[in-house]
Amino acid sequence: MTRFLRLPLTAAAALGIAAPAVQADEVNIYSYRQPELIQPLLDAFTEQTGIATNVAFLSKGMVERLLAEGDRSPADIILTTDISRLAEAVEAGVTQPVQSAVLEAQIPANFRDPGNQWFALTTRARIVYASKERVDPAEVTTYEDLADPKWQGRICTRSGTHSYTLALVAAMLHHHGEEATKTWLEGVKANLARKPQGNDRAQVKAIWAGECDISLGNTYYMGEMLADAEQTEWANSVNVLFPVFEGGGTHVNVSGVSLTAAAPNRDAAVKLMEFLASPEAQEIYAEVNYEYPVAPGTQPSELVSGWGSFTPDDVNLMDLAALRATALRLVEEVNFDG
Repeated sequence: MTRFLRLPLTAAAALGIAAPAVQADEVNIYSYRQPELIQPLLDAFTEQTGIATNVAFLSKGMVERLLAEGDRSPADIILTTDISRLAEAVEAGVTQPVQSAVLEAQIPANFRDPGNQWFALTTRARIVYASKERVDPAEVTTYEDLADPKWQGRICTRSGTHSYTLALVAAMLHHHGEEATKTWLEGVKANLARKPQGNDRAQVKAIWAGECDISLGNTYYMGEMLADAEQTEWANSVNVLFPVFEGGGTHVNVSGVSLTAAAPNRDAAVKLMEFLASPEAQEIYAEVNYEYPVAPGTQPSELVSGWGSFTPDDVNLMDLAALRATALRLVEEVNFDG
């Protein structure tokens, strides 16, 4: 039996929301996002609409669970991170399209599925963390440059098979094709200071410790490190730099939302999706997550803005998801983690 957590009402004041209307509707959510990251928004939605939200927090196996439940699934929407997870849900047939003028107006075309099966809510950039002591920020300009021998023995990164890395490799494939991407991977591997290991924060710690000079990482980890007294020193040892693809922009990934195929409370679920796309909700969601809102005219938090501005790569992320298998094959062919 699925057990949902019903969240309390606490956040309406943050959005300036009126007293709730009494309704019997509810929305059931399967979420890979942690409770503290989404609770303020769900509270505010309930106070605005009177629609209750019930959340099942999952660490893995969301698609498998939805497939096993089939038409009897209680879930109305899924909240998750990374384009590969959103694409996996679409490919498995556990989502359905949503035709909504609100969502189409608030979510740019390159941040939603071409068939309206998923919609991004926030973005994070895949950037370079660089030692303040040993790297001139002007040295880091493009992702292609990471294969330059000048970086030999100076790069740290997490596993090549991790979804974050594969998304970046897929973007390289999109821009330059298979042969050039394989050559690039070989060049980056030759420049590694150590075998790929750990998460993005572990790479920044390695820079702080002098094991390497630059690393790849998601922007929001800077916010998380600054909020952790034990990791603040690591964060303060690096600059956040925004490389671009030659002929493109800075690589980004997303957190997003989809309507499930079963969705017993479809109308209420769509209302929640539209609420999450609103400028007010976007800015709060992005601030809590140290991420970037996607709705036009919205702004990231003061902390995130302080890291600098960038131009996102404009490729539709489903195009990158389609290249994931090729990206994984190339990573394995060059034995990137070996």
